[in-house]
Amino acid sequence: MKSQDNIERILIAVEDSPYSDQAIRYGVMLAKKMGSQIAMVHADEIPVSTPYIADPMLSETPLMIPEMIEIQEEASKNLFKRIVEQYGEGIMITKFIRVGRAQDEILAVADEYNADLIILGTHGRTGLDHFISGSVSASVAKRARCPVLIIPKKEA
Repeated sequence: MKSQDNIERILIAVEDSPYSDQAIRYGVMLAKKMGSQIAMVHADEIPVSTPYIADPMLSETPLMIPEMIEIQEEASKNLFKRIVEQYGEGIMITKFIRVGRAQDEILAVADEYNADLIILGTHGRTGLDHFISGSVSASVAKRARCPVLIIPKKEA
């Protein structure tokens, strides 16, 4: 576990969701108050193990996985552009775009970045939905080498 004397480096896990936006707002506010550096990580998971993505029942044109990865990369860049425009005034944000399981990539970037704190949002899934999709936030919290702050789902 890292020293609790000072939080110099905050890693915020981001995705394109309201849950992530809550985590970003909190992380940026905390970083500004503490004078911390901020990094953000977005992980794109490859959705299937076959080289094609299409639904033959809908007569869709197959999409090759390399094309899908390019589309996901572009979406990640657009996500970071929106985040910087919306939250980045007066702060520098280091950005990491990774391909792989979200929890594995968040933890790998936390180690690479030497994060003192990881912040991420949670969808608040329970029951069968939680069992099927798992919980990225719970997995990160169990395996992280630094403290993890999980921002809960809040109804508007």
